[in-house]
This record gives sequence, C-alpha cells and structure tokens, in this order.
Amino acid sequence: MAKRPEPAPDRPVTRDDLQRGFAGVQRSFQRQVEDRKSTIVSVVAGIGAVVVVIVFLLGRRSGKKKSTFVEIRRV
Repeated sequence: MAKRPEPAPDRPVTRDDLQRGFAGVQRSFQRQVEDRKSTIVSVVAGIGAVVVVIVFLLGRRSGKKKSTFVEIRRV
C-alpha cells in the first residue's frame, strides 16, 4: 500500500529537500534493477537468439527462391 504523503512543512521546500527525495527514489529504483538484472539479461539473450534464428531461416528461404540452377550438358 502506498505511503501517505507527509503534511506540508511550515518552512519552504529547499533544494536539499528535493535532492534527498529524488535520491531516495533513485536508490529504490537501482535496488529493483539490481535484483532483476540476471532476469533481464536472460530475457534479452533469449530474444536475441530467437531473432538470429529467424533471420537465418528467412535468409535461407530467400536464397532458395532467388538462386538459379544451371545444368551443363555435354553434346
């Protein structure tokens, strides 16, 4: 469940307050990325392998369609 926003302070928001808040968000995001890094790498590698296989198969098919068969007969 989301945290309740803190009530507005009696003083104005300063640059340090904003930097502290953004740093907290960035730390939590980096922690999530580090936790899922191995999964992300595995998924990207799998997708890359599938793309390579598809390109290979399409290239073979294209090569078969465009190749000319020449038969040489001796008279």
